[in-house]
Amino acid sequence: MSQLKIYNTLARDKQVFVPMEAGKVGMYVCGMTVYDYCHIGHARMMMAFDVIYRWLMASGYEVKYVRNITDIDDKIIKRAVENGETIGQLVERNVKYMDEDIGALGMLPPTVVPRATEYVPQMLSIIEQLEAKGLAYRSEDGDVNYAVRGFEGYGKLSGKSLDDLRAGERVDVNSGKRDPLDFVLWKAAKETEPAEAKWDSKWGKGRPGWHIECSAMSCATLGQHFDIHGGGADLQFPHHENEIAQSEGAFGGNMVNYWIHNGFVRVDNEKMSKSLGNFFTIRDVLKKYDAEVVRFFILRAHYRSPLNYSDAHIDDAKGALTRLYTALSTVDIDKEQPAVNWDEAHAVRFREAMDDDFNTPLAVAELFDLASEVNRSKSLDAARQLKALAGVLGILERAPQAFLQGGSEGGDASIDDAIARRAAAKKARNFAEADAIRAELTAAGIILEDKPDGTTTWRRA
Repeated sequence: MSQLKIYNTLARDKQVFVPMEAGKVGMYVCGMTVYDYCHIGHARMMMAFDVIYRWLMASGYEVKYVRNITDIDDKIIKRAVENGETIGQLVERNVKYMDEDIGALGMLPPTVVPRATEYVPQMLSIIEQLEAKGLAYRSEDGDVNYAVRGFEGYGKLSGKSLDDLRAGERVDVNSGKRDPLDFVLWKAAKETEPAEAKWDSKWGKGRPGWHIECSAMSCATLGQHFDIHGGGADLQFPHHENEIAQSEGAFGGNMVNYWIHNGFVRVDNEKMSKSLGNFFTIRDVLKKYDAEVVRFFILRAHYRSPLNYSDAHIDDAKGALTRLYTALSTVDIDKEQPAVNWDEAHAVRFREAMDDDFNTPLAVAELFDLASEVNRSKSLDAARQLKALAGVLGILERAPQAFLQGGSEGGDASIDDAIARRAAAKKARNFAEADAIRAELTAAGIILEDKPDGTTTWRRA
């Protein structure tokens, strides 16, 4: 049996995964700052760790998956004030939108979803420990900052040296920082900020900096030392680097054994940006494309690779997923989700792919090999295995006809009527009318498939 190997950003290499406690995994992933709708880049990140979560469970691990919500920061405060609403109202609405969007994409809910505002006491405790160790100081402007040069290991995750980071920088005289590399742990309250953005502390009223939130929440939910920490590649520096400095500076030892980062999303080979007009929310995308097609599109790329979003690539994913569902539609399998036969050859190769740093492109290739076998042999066992393996990745879980007919479980009466009229025309040997009906349906995006037993099924193009 293959062993799971994970690309560890900290080691810059694939490493055999050995959990701290046999059979159990603790995984923390930096989640959303909920001031607006989630975009396709967020979908890519959450999908990467949804697949990792699924595969760890499929491998027999009991997984405690923690994905936080940042519900207090500058953007949230600014947006709530602009909207004339409370921070709580803004946060609850956007959490609801997020849950709807990622639920549509078939993502499993994490085990724990901590919110930053629930862990302010833990944040203050860590800051006090850092201050006691000389790693935090209160500046003249009232902020409490982390003294980066006091932490010997700073830069080990990103591979950046302090001298490289310092090059070209200068201290902002208004920041109160002793060094431009220092970052804020506690922000002094401003008169203009709403009362719900202020907490009491030994340094006066204020609120936490962004980086300290995740150190506190990960420690509170998984402990000072845990197995896996993940997030987007953009968080590697400075956010995750700063988390290490905070947690290891306060508690000593190692914070995390395996750091996992997913790749960026590009749109038509350009960086996604509102200024470029190529910025898409998940909600925008799901208005245009079936959610399972979007999920499959993301799955086809390795989680560490750049993901190039374009209509052409989504359309290609739709065609590919259609081929898998079409194969399933040729065999009458049970509606219940079948169990994987892990001794079968395709499953062995599927496992080898997933154990090689969650290589979904190779795993998906096994699904297409199985689909070819189903098309060739009409084997019930092969069809069940195809559906079961796909289910590990969260796809092919609908009835084939429901997907092929555009989500209509009960069919479409007008199309069924046209098929019946075509059958009657063929029986009356009026082939011109039968061909005209087929052409009319084809023009409407309906593909007819005549079966050997004389019946006709249909799907949407």
